[in-house]
Amino acid sequence: MQVKDRSRGPGSLVSQVGESLRQAILSGQYSPGDKLPSEVELTETHGVSRTVVREAVAALRSDGLVEVRQGAGIFVLNADPNPVLPGRRIDRARVSSDLEVLEVRAPLEIEAAGLAALRRSPAQEEAIFECHRKILRCIENDESIRDADLALHFAIAEATNNPLFRQHLEFHGSAVIPQSRVIPESRAAEQTAYRKMIHREHEAIVMAISDRNEEAARNAMRDHLRGSQIRYRDLLKDFRTFSE
Repeated sequence: MQVKDRSRGPGSLVSQVGESLRQAILSGQYSPGDKLPSEVELTETHGVSRTVVREAVAALRSDGLVEVRQGAGIFVLNADPNPVLPGRRIDRARVSSDLEVLEVRAPLEIEAAGLAALRRSPAQEEAIFECHRKILRCIENDESIRDADLALHFAIAEATNNPLFRQHLEFHGSAVIPQSRVIPESRAAEQTAYRKMIHREHEAIVMAISDRNEEAARNAMRDHLRGSQIRYRDLLKDFRTFSE
C-alpha cells in the first residue's frame, strides 16, 4: 500500500504523475492507440487522489499526447516529444475548448477575488503571496509557470472560505490554466515576455486582495481573464486567416 506524501503540494503531485505518464508514452511503453490504465488504477498506482490524476491527464491532453473518449477511457495519440505550436499551426478545437473554459471561469473567479479580499485570513494572504513569488521564480529559471499559476488561483479560491469555488477549479483541472499554449516554447523571448505579463496581471489581483480592496480585486481578475479571452480569440482569428 502506497502512502501519500502530504508534504508535497497538489501542483507537485500533478507534475509527478503527469511526467511519469508522459515518459511512459514517449518511451514507447504505450503506443499510439493504446489505452492507458483507468482513473482508478492510476490513483492506486501513484497513491494520489482522482483530482490529481484528472489534472495530470488534462495536461497530457492539452499537449496532444492523449485523448479522453467518454465511456471508453484514455487513449494515446501520436506522441510528439516537443509539443509546440510552430508558426500558425493551431489546434482549433483545443483553442476553442480553452476559450470556453475561460468564459465559464470569469464570473466565478471575479466573485472569488472579491470575496478573498473581504475574507482572507493572514495565513491565506501569505499563501497567495507565496504562490505569486513561486511564479516569479519559475520565470527567472525559465520554467513553465503552469503549476504555479494553477496553485495561485487555488489559493485565491481557498481564501473565499467557500469550498465550492475551489471545487469548481478542481473539476476543470489544469485546463483552467491554458496560457502555456499561447506562445510556443520554441520562441523563448516571446514566451518569457508573455509569462512576465501574466505575472503583472496576477500582481494587481494579489495586491488588491492584500489591501482588502474588493472592487480592485474584482476589476484586476476581470482584466486578467478578459485579456486571456482576447488572446485566445486572436488565435482563432489566426486559424481562420490561415485556413482561407
